[in-house]
Amino acid sequence: MTLELRSVSKVVDGVTHIHPTNLTLNKGTMNVLLGATSSGKTSLMRLMAGLDVPTTGRVFWDGTDVTGQRVQDRKVAMVYQQFINYPSMNVYNNIASPLRLMGKSAQEIDVAVKKAADLMQLSPMLDRKPLELSGGQQQRCALARALVKDAGLVLLDEPLANLDYKLREELRVEIPKIFEEAGSIFVYATTEPEEALLLGGNTAALFEGKVTQFDLTPTVYRHPIDATTARVFSDPPMNFLNIVKAGNQITFGDGQSTGASGEFSTLADGRYVAGFRPNHVEITQKTAGMMTFATRLMVTELTGSETFIHLDHHGDKWVGLVHGVHSLELGAPLNVYLDPSHVYIFSETGDLVAPASYAQAA
Repeated sequence: MTLELRSVSKVVDGVTHIHPTNLTLNKGTMNVLLGATSSGKTSLMRLMAGLDVPTTGRVFWDGTDVTGQRVQDRKVAMVYQQFINYPSMNVYNNIASPLRLMGKSAQEIDVAVKKAADLMQLSPMLDRKPLELSGGQQQRCALARALVKDAGLVLLDEPLANLDYKLREELRVEIPKIFEEAGSIFVYATTEPEEALLLGGNTAALFEGKVTQFDLTPTVYRHPIDATTARVFSDPPMNFLNIVKAGNQITFGDGQSTGASGEFSTLADGRYVAGFRPNHVEITQKTAGMMTFATRLMVTELTGSETFIHLDHHGDKWVGLVHGVHSLELGAPLNVYLDPSHVYIFSETGDLVAPASYAQAA
């Protein structure tokens, strides 16, 4: 069982929502669409489901061209961020509703509903109405309804965005387990790189309607094929710095230079862009050989156990994420440190030249 998009695009009133896209999704896989708001995640899902017809290209299901086929004629289930339940029906009947439309017998419906309710921890609540449930329980009801449809394709459009932190963390772990035995193709849209890493499977990085990379999730994270993908798969986005390689020296944008060791040593002489993630920025020199950058601290944000530091490095805006709560003077100079093993090297046009050595070893 496969879903294949061949050169599929979507243009509305002259505006390109999805650029020509080729994707093949296989049975029993979790596939994450990762991108910022308006990057094209929902538009791509609607093309997969048959809710929209592509402007160009074709959609194939198990080798059969289903382009233009009505969504009602496809085995598709979709759960949105704004979850939808029937307020006049109890939980049992909400879950059972698609099975009744499919003409299933009462016994088949009962078995399927109770199994889905058990998986979603809703068994004690089958007689309740949706408005008698918490937000998380309502969302699990919508997920259970998607599950019982026995759909070949299940689309989850930021389904946990409106839930509280604790429940989001629980369901992020549960969802892959819950749907694993169904053997369907799962597509999960999110704006959060951390969520993509927790869900695993495959990830398609989206930017302005383009799938920049599609591969196993750890591969996309550790080996982004270009700077755009690296930005998408980093929250806050990856920091960048222009560098020049000349002989055995690397010169940075502020005139600082360092020996061309490690990954730097294999670079041909020329201009490049170095990239590093915010969580690799340090405010203390923890090991010998770390690079030092003179910055100015513009803003701090405390998260409780960590501190976001917003930095100005000679006009470049950087963000660091450092452990602990720190009392730092806004507007004051601040030296920050970076282990060279955490640096990615991109060409001036953004293509990956060398991944960070720590990612190579992972």
